[in-house]
Amino acid sequence: MKTIKVEIFSSIGCSKCGRAKDLLRKVVKDFASSQIEWREINILEELDYAMTLGVLSSPAIAIDGKVVFSGLPSARKLRTTLANRLNDQSKRRQE
Repeated sequence: MKTIKVEIFSSIGCSKCGRAKDLLRKVVKDFASSQIEWREINILEELDYAMTLGVLSSPAIAIDGKVVFSGLPSARKLRTTLANRLNDQSKRRQE
């Protein structure tokens, strides 16, 4: 089973970033632990990488190397996006 890689970009002192991390933790629990691999990225410590992906503000969430959310998404939107990605991968494997 392939995993999707989720990266959350945040900065120190960003209140929305803390909420985004909490949201991601909660939503990821809805999926099998082997399906989603995620890490937190301090935008200031990895500025070059953030710029490569096009992260312009925090929080931002990238999935498989592409920025999907700039800002704090709703739980529903994040859950739906992750589920759709996993379903797309499953369909591709069956073809």
